[in-house]
Amino acid sequence: MTTPPIPARPEPPVAAPTRVWPIVLVLWLVMFMSACQFLIVAPVLPRIGAALHVREELLGTLVTGYSVSVAVFAVFAGPISDHYGRRTILRAGSLFMGVALVLHAFADSFAVLLALRMLTGASSGILSGAAVAYIGDILPYERRGAALGWILSGMAFGQIAGVPLGTVLAGEVGFQSPFVVFGVVMLLAFGGTVVALVPGPARESSELSLRSGLGNYAELLRRRDLLAVTLASTVMMVGVSVFIVYQPIWLETKFGATPNQIASLFLVGGLANAIAGPIAGRLSDRVGRKRLVVGSSVGMALLMGTVCWLPSFWQLYVSFFVVMCAVGTRISPLNAWMTALVGTERRGTLLSLTMASGQAGFAIGAAAAGWMYVSTGFLANSLAAAVTCVLTALLLGLFVAEPAPHEVGPAAAEPSQ
Repeated sequence: MTTPPIPARPEPPVAAPTRVWPIVLVLWLVMFMSACQFLIVAPVLPRIGAALHVREELLGTLVTGYSVSVAVFAVFAGPISDHYGRRTILRAGSLFMGVALVLHAFADSFAVLLALRMLTGASSGILSGAAVAYIGDILPYERRGAALGWILSGMAFGQIAGVPLGTVLAGEVGFQSPFVVFGVVMLLAFGGTVVALVPGPARESSELSLRSGLGNYAELLRRRDLLAVTLASTVMMVGVSVFIVYQPIWLETKFGATPNQIASLFLVGGLANAIAGPIAGRLSDRVGRKRLVVGSSVGMALLMGTVCWLPSFWQLYVSFFVVMCAVGTRISPLNAWMTALVGTERRGTLLSLTMASGQAGFAIGAAAAGWMYVSTGFLANSLAAAVTCVLTALLLGLFVAEPAPHEVGPAAAEPSQ
């Protein structure tokens, strides 16, 4: 039997409806830039390898180093956000990331680039889970899916606009250029967090120390449902990294795909994600999160596991579109679901835990992806990704319950007009 979630203690309304959309737009821009600088790495790996004379199997360490850095800093960021509030964390993280990305202009060796990717990963760790937890703090459960659907679609628009633009810039100007451009825009997003974000709910005075933070994590992991969510986050991101990190190289090798063709494939996938995410978020507010998350995971397993049997590059457009629709259907409902599993006093800790475990999974997958691709070919990558999707569906479907809205405790009763 699934361990029931701990209801959040009632919280006073924080943001009036007229303030919700400015908040959503600013957080969307933060997600957009964060996704752009992360997703651009895989498409430009061939350019990085050629410019810096790096062996193919070592390129994955750029992703591994970034992910490890995210995971480490996320562990500290969660309890800090629970203590000081999400608004402070969102401002600090967006400023830190903007500066780190601009510094990519000086990446003239692999060692320098790796250090900068890890520095950017640290800023992403600071941001990790903060936007989702912030929405969990200021909106009631039955409205979080719609808001998060729009905010997290920023990641999809990173594929639609940021990744294609970045891929073209990397090919024409140099691989450093997209990171610098994304850094400048992230600094603008930081300005938006200063202007638009309202304070979250008042917080009780509590101890903030390494010991108390680790104790909170241990307490969360003693709950079977939260352990299952954490493991699912790890497994899910192992599959994502195994599938996407060497996908551009596979496309170039098998189909002779050009950088522009690869960019167009990411454009199609981003469009699918952007369409599906907000729809799934709003739909999950009405029909529940669990069925959408589990169903989309099973669908992704079928699609990822069969991609290598597609005979032409053009058929990949259809396959990738459907895969990314499934990704969009999973992301916002899952995040809205997780905000209801604990109260606001532990929400940042839980979301940082799942982010850290997910990034650890991404690092593991990225490290394994190169070995699998070089020794066996991309078929092994695609089948491994399919298995992780099935495991994700089983963990969430069997061990995690979705609370009814009245069980969550209106983390803010409907804001007053």
